[in-house]
Amino acid sequence: MTSIRPHREFVLADCGDSAVRLTSLSPDAEERWQAVHAVAAALDARGDDVAVTGIIPTYDSLLVEFDCAATTHDAIRALVERLIELPAQPSTRGSRQFEIPVVYGGEFGPDLDDVAAHLALSPSEVIRLHSARPLTMRCFGSPGGAPMLDGPAFPRPVPRRTIPRPHVPAGAVAVAGRQAVISARPAPGGWPVIGRTPLTIVDPATEPLSDFRPGDTFLFVPITAAEWSTYEGVRHG
Repeated sequence: MTSIRPHREFVLADCGDSAVRLTSLSPDAEERWQAVHAVAAALDARGDDVAVTGIIPTYDSLLVEFDCAATTHDAIRALVERLIELPAQPSTRGSRQFEIPVVYGGEFGPDLDDVAAHLALSPSEVIRLHSARPLTMRCFGSPGGAPMLDGPAFPRPVPRRTIPRPHVPAGAVAVAGRQAVISARPAPGGWPVIGRTPLTIVDPATEPLSDFRPGDTFLFVPITAAEWSTYEGVRHG
């Protein structure tokens, strides 16, 4: 069996006094994501290591947080290096698909027309492409655990807004570059907003805050403004 990824394709670096960052150097974006999430899963499977206080995988890197009173950078780096060399295990947590209702355009998606103009498409074609196929969640983003997704099959990347908005509501569905996101909580933001979901994506009053996890897929389903109240406040994920 092969290891998770040859060690030469990783870089380990200390981050402050209580974390180590692992970065994949694979030239392939999907391999980078698979590699760091495989190491994260191997760390998580240990379960009994009280010295490790946080495991945060992203697109191509993994932050391992630890209790600096209980262990050291050297020990954590050695642990991660051992896990890299372990045989890669198939995931026992299969990808799940979630349907996310979205009202596109108008007050719900104030940047839809601008995105369409940039892409030389009609607004309806932007909506069709955004909702045509499931998009894979890659990691949680800020603020508040926003699901960060692969972007739809637009013909070119979408630029961020020249002037960020001081307030973007929770549930805003936005795109930028070749990525997509659903806002988890109200916050300033510079990503173009093309729609909004009435679902509650993250609930700070519950544990866990969200049941979404990297690798899940999201299928956006267009709805009308009249249907908003049917889904408003319903927790999904």
